[in-house]
Amino acid sequence: MSSLSNTISDSSELDGRELLNRAMEAYYKDVVKAVGARGATQGSAFDIVHDLYVKLSAHPEVLHDKQSIRAFLCRAAINLGIDRHRREQFEARLFSHFDGETHTVISDVTPEYGLEAKARIRVLRDAIGELPARRRAVFILHRLHQQTPDEIASKLNISRNMVDRHLRRALAHCLDRMLEME
Repeated sequence: MSSLSNTISDSSELDGRELLNRAMEAYYKDVVKAVGARGATQGSAFDIVHDLYVKLSAHPEVLHDKQSIRAFLCRAAINLGIDRHRREQFEARLFSHFDGETHTVISDVTPEYGLEAKARIRVLRDAIGELPARRRAVFILHRLHQQTPDEIASKLNISRNMVDRHLRRALAHCLDRMLEME
């Protein structure tokens, strides 16, 4: 690793992408460890570091002016982890009222309510059917089979971040269709 670190320290000769690739190779374990030390699970830490690599791939030249590339990568990954955690908390608050509604028992069921409920179920079924295949699979695994996002990511061989994105978009799509009905 010391020869790799020496190559990274003389970064003026490397183009941005090559510098990024060498830096990620040299410091990958350190960056994952830094994210894990902030409370991320190992799977989430790997996803966060992957997301960091993807983000930096769009602008790898940012590494050229950094005094410590290792420190920069660790801080950037930690910041991504914080952003992810905040987003998850926001989504949990945003969609928590849906979970409560699904467990409500209605005592005074009228015939009109029964017809309205059937219509709402039909709209919801159609909305789920309109989703792209992967998004529909993520939605069904989560909402009907109660699988966690990490379980879904593993089962479908996609990142946790992608599972979250699919869930957000699927829920937004279904909510839009339900609101159109009213």
